[in-house]
Amino acid sequence: MTTSRQSAILSNIGLGASIALIGAAASHPAQAQSGGSDGVAGARIGAVEVIAVNPSADAAVNSRATDCVRRAVNLFPGDVYSEERLSFALGAARRCGMVAAVARDLEFGADGLTIRLNVTLGAAAERADRGVFLQGGADDFPLLYDRNGVMVKTKLESMALYYANNNAWYGQPDAMLNGNPLVEGSPAGRGYDDWVEGFVHYGLYGIAPLTDELYVYGGLSAITSGSSGQELFTDKTRSHTGVEDAYVGLVAGRTTAAGDRYVLNLSAGRQRFTLANAFLIANTAANGQERAALQANARWAADMVGLAQFSVNNTKLEAFYVDPDELPLLDSKTRIAGLNLEFAPAAGLMVGGSYLFVPQSNAAYFGPTGTPIGTRDGLRLYDMRFTYRPHPAGASGPFFGGELALQTHDDISMRATAGYGEVGYDFAGTKWRPSLSYRLSHFSGDDPATCRYERWDPLLSGGNGEQWVQGANHFKVVQDSNVTAHRIQLRLRPSPKFEIVPQLWAFRADTLNNIGGNPALSVMADREYGYEANVTGKWFASHNVYVHGHVPYTRPGDAVEAALNGQARDWLSVMAFVRYAF
Repeated sequence: MTTSRQSAILSNIGLGASIALIGAAASHPAQAQSGGSDGVAGARIGAVEVIAVNPSADAAVNSRATDCVRRAVNLFPGDVYSEERLSFALGAARRCGMVAAVARDLEFGADGLTIRLNVTLGAAAERADRGVFLQGGADDFPLLYDRNGVMVKTKLESMALYYANNNAWYGQPDAMLNGNPLVEGSPAGRGYDDWVEGFVHYGLYGIAPLTDELYVYGGLSAITSGSSGQELFTDKTRSHTGVEDAYVGLVAGRTTAAGDRYVLNLSAGRQRFTLANAFLIANTAANGQERAALQANARWAADMVGLAQFSVNNTKLEAFYVDPDELPLLDSKTRIAGLNLEFAPAAGLMVGGSYLFVPQSNAAYFGPTGTPIGTRDGLRLYDMRFTYRPHPAGASGPFFGGELALQTHDDISMRATAGYGEVGYDFAGTKWRPSLSYRLSHFSGDDPATCRYERWDPLLSGGNGEQWVQGANHFKVVQDSNVTAHRIQLRLRPSPKFEIVPQLWAFRADTLNNIGGNPALSVMADREYGYEANVTGKWFASHNVYVHGHVPYTRPGDAVEAALNGQARDWLSVMAFVRYAF
């Protein structure tokens, strides 16, 4: 029989289980923007640690308190990080018995972000109300209101970014950008060019109970962005303000006395959505052109995401509908619907599968002669994937990953394939805790000798430079289509707050026919695209400040050299930004 006190605790855990999915929900010329400039939003969670900072002499008390917090927060390795989602979850965790406070700390781990929850134990009583509107002071900011399960918080973050290129577009912008509608004025090119850009993101987010197990939530925000200097496509100074998030949702959840967690989450509106590891869907909004902030990647929310998620412990089933927020100049009217299933059949093993369908799109497919043969409308995609880390977090050992995907079409003969395989090793006992990996990825091109269309459609693939932005410079020229990429990656963590990620890349075309890609490389004399070496540094300077920078150096291969008549130059770029968020 459950006591009233136990019922209250389970109700709070139910809230945590419910809100744990909130925020998880949350073409080609525009993809010159590179990923990773959104700070840690959208990053993969590698581990969640719950620590009592003032442990009781009674070990059972410590265990009950930390277990309650863990179940209330209900975050798992593989989940996508969202600051709003975590804030709401911590609100639920603070209502656990024996818990006076919970503070979060972010660190870099071998398999993504490590979320460290520092629990302060206190009297076994419900927490006092919090928030600027209730306490009358600024200490609780950005939390405005937190009482009886109703929580309202503001979002306020800003970013300032510096970007420079030496010999952008291999020093040949006229050829590489010929016909590109994003070009306005003078684009970057031979020699050294630089610019600055930034944005401010501001809004309100909240959650409130309708019943003990059913909650309504929502978010409304806007972004003001600007750019000045010699950018990749233009030298025009621009600024833009527009709505970012505008969504509502219902979430119901229950955690049983046995610890099983059931969650149903329904949401709709402008919100961010990443499917699994960003292989298929990540860049649901476009930046640059009139919106500015090309490299800051200020905007991520799609025009519309309809999302239904059902989760039982580590198993998640979701149905989604995505209308990406494309640049008006390049709007293909693409809509994507799909199903996704993910589950963990064994410790360290994640298995997933997805089915996608495009019911509407004007994006054209071109045959070997350059004539349109159809559109994206009617595309179907089938995907299977896995990741496996047989050793526990913080231990040395190997890790593996793989994915296979197939595209067909209702109206044209199409068979395009893509996939990757990865193997690596975590050296947890070594200085700086290095993780070394090799990844081979392949995205098919169209073979003119066959009667089928075989060029892989990258849809909204991307994310960041450790996901599917393959090469910080190279991705600006060749997206994830008609390319085979070899990547050697090393992760170094001199401290839990500081991570260095060097990468070596080699890129080759699948076919010499590259119609549908960069026009300068439509028909190539060689398959060698080129090579890139880059290094990225990431630093959690404080609870509010995140610093990020990278330096890529890209050397053109024989295919690019031939297309540019031997005039291609090596391309060096530098990027650094500082992000401040309350």
